[in-house]
Amino acid sequence: MMQTVTDALAYLHAMGLDRLDAQLLALHVAGRPAHDRAWLLTHDTGTLPAPALASLQTLAQRRLQGEPIAYLTGHKAFYGLDLQVDARVLVPRPDTETLVDWALEVLAPTPNATVVDLGTGSGAIALALKHTRPALRVQAVDYSADALTVAQANAQRLGLEVAFAQGSWLSGVTGPFHAIVSNPPYIREDDEHMPALRHEPRQALTAGADGLDDIRAIVDQARQRLLPNGWLLLEHGYDQAPAVRALLMAAGFTEVQSRQDLAGIERCSGGNWA
Repeated sequence: MMQTVTDALAYLHAMGLDRLDAQLLALHVAGRPAHDRAWLLTHDTGTLPAPALASLQTLAQRRLQGEPIAYLTGHKAFYGLDLQVDARVLVPRPDTETLVDWALEVLAPTPNATVVDLGTGSGAIALALKHTRPALRVQAVDYSADALTVAQANAQRLGLEVAFAQGSWLSGVTGPFHAIVSNPPYIREDDEHMPALRHEPRQALTAGADGLDDIRAIVDQARQRLLPNGWLLLEHGYDQAPAVRALLMAAGFTEVQSRQDLAGIERCSGGNWA
């Protein structure tokens, strides 16, 4: 029977959980923040109450069935923000911070620039931009009303003013924009990795036979919604950079280029509308 924090972590490890997942779940049921792993060391002989132990066992079983840790704890850190997430939205990935960095770079010359985040999900990109540069005029759009509920709740809790709208890509939002940014669905319908992502909303993941259907739509629509010298920046799959650059160049974008994530993978591509 689990009693102490040390016993609980040992039990989770014996169940098959990796060390970090076990620590995050233990912190969650103990009511501690995810970054406070030192607490586990200083309270290793402390006991967890029976309700917390029961909750821990249930969460561990769900994690072993592949449910993302962020859905179990309800939180995910992104660009210095603590976002609340659940199964209505994708879990924000660290790779997407590459897109935020690039957007902040191209928007730097215009402090009060207008920017829209397409397919905002939890609001991660839009809220990171607004938090980092409060003068930016940020809009965010998503087709899913459920996702917008999550994003708006995050904005309200963080005290960040972002204009949210429901629609398909650029429909329903006002412009023109200095920058359009998006982390759209880009996985092929038959991709072998889809079973591992079964707990996340499929409509936010897949985009046709080659995974580029939504990116094609955004590239086409963006040309009419960008200011002169505005930028379109897109996140995509690990092997899609050449195809996305080709789409941008064929549409008339200039300065077309890609940016690498921390793993050295070309994670984002974009171009300037001159």
